Parts: sequence; structure tokens; C-alpha cells
Amino acid sequence: MPDIVNTEQAQAWNGPEGTHWARHQDRWNAVNEGFNEPLLEAAAIAGAHRVLDLGCGSGQTTRLAALRAPRGGALGLDLSGPMLAEARARAEREGIANVTFAQGDAQVHPFEPGAFDVAVSRFGVMFFADPVAAFGNIGRALRPGGRLAFVCPADAALNGGVAALASLRDILPFGDLGRPGLPGMFSLAAPDRVRDVLTAAGFTGVTIDEVRADGIWGDGAEDAADFLLGTGPGGHLMRQADTATRAEARRTLTDRLRPHETEDGTVRLPSTSWLVTAVRPAVPAERP
Repeated sequence: MPDIVNTEQAQAWNGPEGTHWARHQDRWNAVNEGFNEPLLEAAAIAGAHRVLDLGCGSGQTTRLAALRAPRGGALGLDLSGPMLAEARARAEREGIANVTFAQGDAQVHPFEPGAFDVAVSRFGVMFFADPVAAFGNIGRALRPGGRLAFVCPADAALNGGVAALASLRDILPFGDLGRPGLPGMFSLAAPDRVRDVLTAAGFTGVTIDEVRADGIWGDGAEDAADFLLGTGPGGHLMRQADTATRAEARRTLTDRLRPHETEDGTVRLPSTSWLVTAVRPAVPAERP
């Protein structure tokens, strides 16, 4: 896999974490798919648009974008080989012919200049080693006047899964997990940070709106607790704990998820994210 600078993330998403996400793609989509419609509406994809989906994972948003551009198409880019294999298989099964996938690092991927009309991402742009360089590279891949739209987590306390895990702060070694601005899923949690990064990368017309959605985390409290503690931040915390502590964390989280069980038996947790849009200027801004 050429042109990779974000080696730590590449190793993670091509190891057990990426394999787990690929195997459980339907569960992760159930957590996040409430953000699909706001994202795609903000992207204003239509007709013959050429769409770039950043951090596409198992490709749900890529396929949805391709369906909105029947005379164009969508390219999904991700670091994870296991998730891209699932994305390609799902697109083939669904018969979506105007979608392709590539393995690469958006920060340095050799995009053809001006090749895309729109770039989108659902929770795939928070892990860049150098976000200004990454968004600068993405901007050059857009045609002049091209549009960027993405969703990223807001404050950790407003993120359903992480907020649930926060109830275990006295049991598991949280450290700085969830602090805005640090590398990781909350690196763009502060709106001013988002504006600064995108402006430095050459984008204009930045808008940041709050969007909320309920995610389905499991079939009952026990299932949801196992899922939350089996991967992502929960898995990271559990790997640092001993056997007795892990058992206590699982019991405690299960109890605290019970009030979130719905009539159909699923556990639904609300999350708040930022819906961000920006534009690649038709004429490059003059430097002061």
C-alpha cells in the first residue's frame, strides 16, 4: 500500500480493529446511519457528480452517494484492507456499478487534481496525522467550487457510546480519552478547531451545524455492553484492565444501559455530531 504517512492508523485498521469492524459492519452502520441523510443532503450530490468518500470503511455511504449520482460515480478511500474487501463485496451484491474503492491515506493519496465534485465523510476525518495537510490534499482533489461535507463527533459527553463508557470512569483507566483536540475521534470536537484547520487547508464558506441521531448499540443491555467493550475506545480500555476489573466493568455497564432498552428490545443511545460543509474556492485566495 503506497503513500502512507499515518502508519499508526494504518496498522490499527489493517489489524484486529479493522477486521472486527469489517465483521460487524452492519452493527456499526446501525450505530451511525442516522447521520447518513443529513450528510448526503448537505453534500447536495446529484446527476453526474463525481464523489469522494473519505474513510469510507465498509462503504455504506459510498454506495448511497453513488446511487444519488447515477450518471457519475463514487470512490471510497480507506486505510483498511479488511473493510474495503467488505465494501467491494457489498457493492457487487447490491449491483451498484458506479462505485469503486481504493486503499490509501487521504493525507498523501495521489488524487488527480480536480477529479471530484464533492467529498464526503461519515466519521472518517478525525484521525489524520496532519489534518491541514490532509484537507489540503482533499481540496486539490476537488474541482474549483467543489464541495466538502462531513460529520464528526462533538463533545465526548454528547456521544452515546463514549458517554455510556464514561460511567465506568471510576473502574477503567480513562486518562485523556475523549478530550477535545487530542488525536483520535474527538480531535475535531471544537468548532473553532474545525474552522482553523479547514481555513488553513484553503477552504472557504465553512459552516458547522449540530446534528443529532439515535444509534442502535445492541439487542438488549448485555449485548450492547459486550459490543461497547469489545472494540474501539471500550476495547482499548478493557485491554488495560485485569480480569476482575473487566468483569466489574461489564456488569456495571449492563446495569446502566438497561434504562435505554426500547420496546423492541434494542438499546438506543443519542449522539450529537457536527455537520461541516466547506467549499474549494473557484479562484484561489490571495495570500496576505
